[in-house]
Amino acid sequence: MIRNMNQEALYLNDRSIHEVNTRERAFIFHIPSSGLFEPDLVTGDILRRLRNEPSVTRSRLVSELGTNYGVEEIDTAIEELEFLGVITGFKPHQVAPSPIHLEKVPLTTMVLNVNTGCNLSCSYCYKEDLQKPSAGKEMTFETAKQSIDMLLTESPDIDRYNLVFFGGEPLTNFSLITNIIEYTERLFQSAGKKIDFSLTTNATLLTESTIEYLDDHAVGIAVSMDGPRAFHDRNRITIGGKGTYDVVRKKVDLLLARYKSRPVGVRVTLTHGILDVERIWDHLFNTIGFAEVGFAPVTSGDTTAFNLVEEELIQLYANMKDLGQLYLSEALKGRNIGFSNLHQLLTDLHEGRKKKLPCGAGVGMVAVDNEGGVNLCHRFTGSDQPLMGHVERGMDIAALNTFLNQRQNHLAARCATCRIRNLCAGGCYHESYTRVGDASEPTSHYCDLMRNWIDFGIEVYTEIMQSNPAYYTNFIEPRSCRI
Repeated sequence: MIRNMNQEALYLNDRSIHEVNTRERAFIFHIPSSGLFEPDLVTGDILRRLRNEPSVTRSRLVSELGTNYGVEEIDTAIEELEFLGVITGFKPHQVAPSPIHLEKVPLTTMVLNVNTGCNLSCSYCYKEDLQKPSAGKEMTFETAKQSIDMLLTESPDIDRYNLVFFGGEPLTNFSLITNIIEYTERLFQSAGKKIDFSLTTNATLLTESTIEYLDDHAVGIAVSMDGPRAFHDRNRITIGGKGTYDVVRKKVDLLLARYKSRPVGVRVTLTHGILDVERIWDHLFNTIGFAEVGFAPVTSGDTTAFNLVEEELIQLYANMKDLGQLYLSEALKGRNIGFSNLHQLLTDLHEGRKKKLPCGAGVGMVAVDNEGGVNLCHRFTGSDQPLMGHVERGMDIAALNTFLNQRQNHLAARCATCRIRNLCAGGCYHESYTRVGDASEPTSHYCDLMRNWIDFGIEVYTEIMQSNPAYYTNFIEPRSCRI
């Protein structure tokens, strides 16, 4: 029996596309590929027709649209939409994601928690194991060495790796950092591999000699600083309870004057009552001179007094969009203002990233605690979340596969129809861990806000692409090469 393709029903798979309207034009966000395209006239009319009626035969489409377009033009548009999975010959249904099974872990990044000691006592800190420096537990050289060896053993076919020094305050164990940098450089050079170093610091322990060493070895630096004095000193305090803005500002000025090998970024923690992102960005970017400013709102910390409540989160995202509008206006002039939250989203869109997992935690990246335990990421060190291995034994692939498949099962149940599923993938593991006690659960307390934020990012992306596509060549693609 010969099938009559013209009489078979066509269905719109609205789980595969999301419409984005800019000021002048309409775009389609293709969810499976994280790609954007501007539909031509015939494609736009086909999509509108299928939205108005659950199913339409090919012959009816040709008949109804034939006054404006040729049959071949209509057929070509249908074929392209079918290829993308936007229209199908069957009623769309939910498809469970394929399970993840790892034989080997493709590690590229390792975080070494070189000390649980910290010379500050930031009131919102998520770390469960921090002590004053004298009581901190330092990672030994042997444990650090075993960590580096494991990185090469687990992923021998990678060309370039990243080693991140974390804490506590990593500079409280600077001697280990210098020793492990020199060991790693020798090891990776002999293996024909590249290695990049970075660290996150509160900046208080920086000296001219420390900065010179970090600069000589091109160690990327991210500073924790929360904005002008009134914001910074609210939570970033000494063990004795004094604000730290003045000392941090002095050290940062020294850092930015002497460190030249890589751009220096800053990470801002936003807590209850602190929402003025544009004022904070202006101080850190324009007044102080950081290359990038990134914002991290506290929504699920153990100390609930610091968490942003729902009304604050709504206002925060509105404020971030205001700063995003400034980012857009400057990008159209060919200038990057260093708003890293939006810049990273544009990078993801430009690369067409498709995530089964929210980040590289446990797969592309792991964190090693001072005793050699392998954690999903640095935020889990000191917690009761089960380890994913030990540097003496390597990765626990079975435990990791179990965790990842638990996550995939939750995503299938909660996120399968969400339009940003391939950009979010359920959100931060640690956020879920602290909020609901299960790292495998997706975060759900700000899904609508995240969808709105990504919609905004798509609009910004398309406007820049229309008016100044060179921005991506100059500011996005070089950054992607460094990631």
